[in-house]
Amino acid sequence: MSDQRSKDPLHGVTLKAILEELVARYGWKEMAAKIRINCFSQDPNMKSSLTFLRKTPWARDKVEQLYLVSINGKLSQGTKPKSSKSPGGKAPGVKPPEAKMKRTKANSPWDSTASTKINVWTGKPFEDGEER
Repeated sequence: MSDQRSKDPLHGVTLKAILEELVARYGWKEMAAKIRINCFSQDPNMKSSLTFLRKTPWARDKVEQLYLVSINGKLSQGTKPKSSKSPGGKAPGVKPPEAKMKRTKANSPWDSTASTKINVWTGKPFEDGEER
C-alpha cells in the first residue's frame, strides 16, 4: 500500500499547539503587533484566545498563516488566505496580483527592524495613513 499522508502542513496540528508555539516564539506583545487581534493585546491568555480563534475563521486563518511562515519561513503553496468567491470566479473587490516581490529579511513583514512595514496579504508596503 502507498503511504497517503496529507499534504496539508497543518494536518494533525491542533489550534492549541499552534498558539502555544507562537506564544513561545514571539510572546503576546509581538503577536499583537503582527496580528491585530484584541485577544492578543488586551489581557491576553490562552483560554480566551483559543475561544475567540475557534469562533472567528478570519482570525484563525491569520494565526495559521503566521504559524506556517514561522515554521517554513514562507507561505506554503495552497495556503493563501481564504476568500469568498463570487459566481464570476473572482473575489469581490480583489485586484489581480502584480509582480510578486521576493521576500528578504529587509522587506519581511515579520522583521521588526525593517523601517517599512509590508502588508502580509498584498506584499506591498503600507502607505502613509494606511491602517497597520
